[in-house]
Amino acid sequence: MSMTYRRALLLLLAAFLSLPAFAADPPSSGGGSMVKIKPKKSSSDGPIEGGGLLAPDADLIDAPTSAVLDYGGYSSRTRFYSRGGLLQYVSFGVYQGVNIGGSMAVDSLIGSDHGVRVRAPNAQVKWRFYDGDHWLPSLAVGYDGQGNDYDSVARRYNNRQRGFFVGATQELGVPGLQAHPSLNISDFDSNAIFASIPFSYNIKDKVLLMMEWDNIQNFFDSRINAGFRVFITSHFAADFDIRAIGQGGYYANGDSRGPERIIQLRYSANF
Repeated sequence: MSMTYRRALLLLLAAFLSLPAFAADPPSSGGGSMVKIKPKKSSSDGPIEGGGLLAPDADLIDAPTSAVLDYGGYSSRTRFYSRGGLLQYVSFGVYQGVNIGGSMAVDSLIGSDHGVRVRAPNAQVKWRFYDGDHWLPSLAVGYDGQGNDYDSVARRYNNRQRGFFVGATQELGVPGLQAHPSLNISDFDSNAIFASIPFSYNIKDKVLLMMEWDNIQNFFDSRINAGFRVFITSHFAADFDIRAIGQGGYYANGDSRGPERIIQLRYSANF
């Protein structure tokens, strides 16, 4: 092989090996490489919760949906409830279709009451294992250990935690109108099964109307919740809700069984 031919072959090989370097994305203006968040998996014919640029509605008032945060997403939910209480949630999209989070309640934090009590933190996890299509709903399983209205004497929540649940979400033939039925077991000692039948209606990504028939096992203990969510920006929303509509009476510790007005502030974004 002649020296000229050998040099030409080496130059051609070097040019071929250098092609990937020239084809790579240019670095960002800050000098470092751009970090790309893996998008949420979606089916070409599956339902899309919320639509537009809004974060998925992972829950309504009390009841969960089958929606989850995007991979790499996070959310904060601050709930103001009766007698100056505050309930704080944080959630993270840690894997494709999997969310984990935590929550903690503080009684009498707001106002002049000096009996401020911090309740034990609780955990949440949800796995959306089926994305659904036009005929079948999307499906998710999860666990939520957070209850409402803590009874210090009985050392349990008057409104028991949801516990283990299986939930579904399906559009009902009208754009923006969805049903989110679920079943849950809050107490594994009794293994009592409860049901929830929530509905939501998204009006042009501006307002979400919500209604729930929750904690269904017997009529007396079930709750009707209703409210609406205002999307102030694509990341920030505010809920104005009423829980236990039409209920009366008292729990064993003297707390009212309802109704109760609550406000929730929500913020969602991506890392």
